[in-house]
Amino acid sequence: MQTYWGVDLGGTKIEGVVLSAPSPNAVLIRKRVDTESQYGYEHIIGQISKLIQLLKDETGMQPDKIGFCTPGTIDPGTDTMKNSNIICINGMPFQNDLTKALGVPVKTMNDANCFALSEATMGSVQDVIPDFRMVFGVIMGTGVGGGVVFRGHDGTPVVQAGRQGIGGEWGHNILEENGYPCYCGKRGCNEQVISGPALQRFYFDQTGQNRNLKEILERYHQGTDPYATATVERLLDYFGRAISTIVNMLDPDAIVLGGGVGNVDLLYTEGVERAKKYVFNDGRLNTLFLKPKLGDSAGVFGAALL
Repeated sequence: MQTYWGVDLGGTKIEGVVLSAPSPNAVLIRKRVDTESQYGYEHIIGQISKLIQLLKDETGMQPDKIGFCTPGTIDPGTDTMKNSNIICINGMPFQNDLTKALGVPVKTMNDANCFALSEATMGSVQDVIPDFRMVFGVIMGTGVGGGVVFRGHDGTPVVQAGRQGIGGEWGHNILEENGYPCYCGKRGCNEQVISGPALQRFYFDQTGQNRNLKEILERYHQGTDPYATATVERLLDYFGRAISTIVNMLDPDAIVLGGGVGNVDLLYTEGVERAKKYVFNDGRLNTLFLKPKLGDSAGVFGAALL
């Protein structure tokens, strides 16, 4: 029986899955272990090896190859990891070391690309436009990222990772000139404007009060807090500006909004209306904006599909 093995490497947990088919309904087993990144790079490799052994022992199966969903991406020029928030794997030949440790071919892809791939092939896109030509997957949560999936000449969905491994990384386009500094070295990136922490920071700067995004949204809908209104209006307008650059450049069939901020219902209505002002299409916007279907499983399913 052909099986699909995937691993989602997170900051606190590493999740593994074995599928009998490329379907969310074909899970044979799922297991998790702690990442324990505080113990360093070699320990993470060891934890992953332990997880794969657990999957082997409980299924009695052996993988032919394994896909990995990772924070960060492999630099095609150096074959080393970059841009990961698990700091100890940056600069390391992570994919090559995993291949050696596990004894099978390994393919890694960043979490936004895995999200886009799984939602395009197993998730919400399949419910609406199964013959899609191109899909953009958005991550709007603690950070902001994205991934591009297009249909290849043979009909197979392909992730557009890019020459430098940064395809779809719209989170670090500049959105607000002279805005908040970003860890990437620039100021006013999308991530510093429309991520969850950025929105909460904006509210705090206006009020001196710490509120999470859920509370801010509740106060916005109650209509009694002008600072909550300003925060949500800021999100909607800047989302419209930011997402219009994706539509103007790629013109995808669908955009799937993932992450905690992606759960804000207003993005699918008023956010799309704001985007129309910035799209180069006479005020029309035919792109489908979809809610994700696979939830927290998108990363590990996407890894299995690699």
